Amino acid sequence: MVRDVGGEPTRPGFWRIGSRVLDLSRPCIMGVLNVTPDSFSDGNRFQGVEQAVESALLMVEEGADIIDVGGESTRPFAAPVSEDEELRRVIPVIEQLAERLSVPVSIDTYKAAVARRALAAGAEIINDISGLAFDPEMAAAVAESGAGLVLMHTRGRPEIMQTDIIYDDLVAEVIDSLRCSLEMASGAGVAREQIVVDPGIGFGKGVAGNLEILRRLHEFVRLDRPILVGTSRKSFIGSVLNRPVEERIFGTAATVALALAGGASLFRVHDVKAMRDVADMAHAILYSATG
Repeated sequence: MVRDVGGEPTRPGFWRIGSRVLDLSRPCIMGVLNVTPDSFSDGNRFQGVEQAVESALLMVEEGADIIDVGGESTRPFAAPVSEDEELRRVIPVIEQLAERLSVPVSIDTYKAAVARRALAAGAEIINDISGLAFDPEMAAAVAESGAGLVLMHTRGRPEIMQTDIIYDDLVAEVIDSLRCSLEMASGAGVAREQIVVDPGIGFGKGVAGNLEILRRLHEFVRLDRPILVGTSRKSFIGSVLNRPVEERIFGTAATVALALAGGASLFRVHDVKAMRDVADMAHAILYSATG
């Protein structure tokens, strides 16, 4: 763990992804590429493989460090998608991106079979919303591949997760759950340097809970893993600001800047160009004086 001059823990400075080492000394932007008909923000946006690939190329041009491909909506109350349908959506896109991009591709899935096929097609990161809880084979899929792993916290599957959003101590419970996910990964042979943690904004939390996590994000640094935050365009921003999904860019910007100040290193976003600037400017204010 990197420590500041006062001895307090700070964010780890790198993420090992297979044969790559991703430098986290500056903010890392993960661009969202949903190839689904029903995502809350950009569902049905990409009608074909080439259109999806062109969007990914544009995001990299705008400053994305990772492209995160998802073939199943995990918005609240979303119905599950079959393994075959998820594969049909994501594999042709990942194959093209692996050939044309210099940045790593992530597969947003909780199914081990989909993860394995995506890794074989060229993905290098598994972004598992369940923190290894939904598929007992997922930890092994990561261990055998050496892929990067995002462990996210949720409470139940998307179709039920918003029915149970009351916690005795939200942050402590989310941290404990992520610690259990880290232990599961370690037990399967996944190195800690391969892992990033995500508190799961919008997954099994209400508006007040999402705000509390952002306010107390610094407490997640005790997990000694880089922190990823995914707030982009989410409904809690709409609830606070009374804005529809297409008008939440400024609310998202506030969450990105404050999450960076709270210890986050990676940001999963739809509006790559704008959030690249937000994250870089916030980083310069916070850290440029010390190099």
